Amino acid sequence: MKAANPTPPSTNEPPEPPKRVRRKEARPGELLDAALDLFVEKGYAATRVEEVAARAGVSKGTLFLYFPSKEDLFKEVVRKNIAGHFVEWDVELEAYEDTTSELLRYCFATWWEQVGSTKAGGLDKLMLSEANNFPELARFYRQEVIEPGRSLIRRILQRGINRGEFRSMDLDYAVYLVQAPLMFLMMWQHSFGLCVPEPERFVPQEYIRIQVDNILLGLTTRAA
Repeated sequence: MKAANPTPPSTNEPPEPPKRVRRKEARPGELLDAALDLFVEKGYAATRVEEVAARAGVSKGTLFLYFPSKEDLFKEVVRKNIAGHFVEWDVELEAYEDTTSELLRYCFATWWEQVGSTKAGGLDKLMLSEANNFPELARFYRQEVIEPGRSLIRRILQRGINRGEFRSMDLDYAVYLVQAPLMFLMMWQHSFGLCVPEPERFVPQEYIRIQVDNILLGLTTRAA
């Protein structure tokens, strides 16, 4: 008579955790993050949707469920990372109570924190490099980023004039005065800085502080 099979000893090991399942609603955000990384690293023309899908861990077919084309994908990247901030910035401008000089300092600092210091800052450099080759994207970027940005700066300058803090000026050109340091900083972060010897010190926050000081020297009235 055969002996009964002994009960296997208990290992007391916990069961394997279930594999992580990506929530469907999280996929668009993951795709946009992957696309931002690749667009900034490689440029618009050189980025393939297959690469974006692979980096996000999905198939190309899944990507096209959310974004019908690479152009649509790029536009959503811009809306999420730059254009989407303007509504919030407009509200902050209307509610701001301190001087316009301090408002300008605050705007520079906020832009650096939310855009300039992030991967999204590389989108300006991308558009400077590739706008001529993709006129539709250039029009989109002008409508979604350039024009709202110029409008916001213009309103800040007009606020200073109305309050007697800034002297009268040609606002169309004064807007460029404010934009220029930001454009240089983007070029430095994503291009020119790579050509400079490593030991050279460049602190973006200090650069911003000095640029705002110099801008205000030209804008403010003696009374302010």
